[in-house]
Amino acid sequence: MWIKARGDAAIITCRVHPNTGRDAVKEVRDDQLVINLSAPAVEGKANEALVRFLSKRLKVAKSRISLIQGGKNRNKVVAIEGMDPSEVASCLKINQ
Repeated sequence: MWIKARGDAAIITCRVHPNTGRDAVKEVRDDQLVINLSAPAVEGKANEALVRFLSKRLKVAKSRISLIQGGKNRNKVVAIEGMDPSEVASCLKINQ
């Protein structure tokens, strides 16, 4: 499952493709949400872009989004505080 609840947070497992030209949610593949980011994968720029992108799409403050795993990896686990999985899926327009 690409998304689950933990306490009052939604936990997303995602695969990030940096340097793709534009930021977009692509699909769910192999139990991961695939996200394209225009930012390069250098010096944490893709991680910052991921938080910015999710903040904008989910309409939540960046401070409510945290990277739990995958700081230097394309496979990442992200927590969104104060949202449940169905809210996140709806905002990202992904069927659970």
